[in-house]
Amino acid sequence: MIILDGKKVSNDIKEEIAAEVKQIKAKGEKVPHLAAILVGTDGASMTYVNAKVKACEKIGFNSTLIDLPEETTEAVLLEKIQELNTNPDIDGFIVQLPLPKHIDEQKVLMAVDADKDVDGFHPTNVGKMALDLPSFLPATPYGILELLERYEVETSGKNVVVMGRSHIVGRPMSILMSQKRKAGDATVTVVHSRTKDLAEITKQADIIVAAIGISEFLKGDMVKDGVVIIDVGITRVPDETKERGYRLAGDVDFESVSPKASYITPVPGGVGPMTIAMLLKNTLLARDIRS
Repeated sequence: MIILDGKKVSNDIKEEIAAEVKQIKAKGEKVPHLAAILVGTDGASMTYVNAKVKACEKIGFNSTLIDLPEETTEAVLLEKIQELNTNPDIDGFIVQLPLPKHIDEQKVLMAVDADKDVDGFHPTNVGKMALDLPSFLPATPYGILELLERYEVETSGKNVVVMGRSHIVGRPMSILMSQKRKAGDATVTVVHSRTKDLAEITKQADIIVAAIGISEFLKGDMVKDGVVIIDVGITRVPDETKERGYRLAGDVDFESVSPKASYITPVPGGVGPMTIAMLLKNTLLARDIRS
């Protein structure tokens, strides 16, 4: 069993990007600039955004964090987005999700300039992705593809089961894995909470991408020997033996599944770090497009 070490691969990618940034600076050209909008004080969102800002500093990007209070109105948020859309120094930006309930997420995502949408959530970029045209790929699926490629995991002709149908992970993952690409060319099945005989489907899978949002849902008796496991989930599970009072768990029951797996991502340290690395890669692409 081989651990797909997202932390290591993400650091490799950051070093590659940092080397490119050094060359950009040496030529006196514009340094990539990533901005992030954070609304409210959601703990997980604050952690993610701070990690993105630190990653920018580490590789030499410029970064801007726009921190807005929970009670920020939808109109004010849309004004901030328009400011970033029209600011020529900003190459790409993200609006950290989830947003407070009084704000329409879809309206917000639609307001982001597709050419600065480094999260890859705008319908224009989603449509281009589906048609296999050049676009910003959603960072988490993009990170999974990169992880599979760098570990040379064979995907062509394999049976892939994607657990979950979200617009952020499950749906784009199913599209990308079916396309003609190095980490692709697979036969893809999407399952979700309403799928009947779900375990019978997962037992046939050569590769499983678990993004169903239920802690430790995938058990060892639901997979076959030699399966490749990509665990996208991350949940705080109460654990009195830990100093913080909880442990982090994925959508996969690592203890029962890992003995059967040929490759598996850990939680934490698997898909999460890759998501940030690919966001940075998208920002570098956005800068190149705008140069």
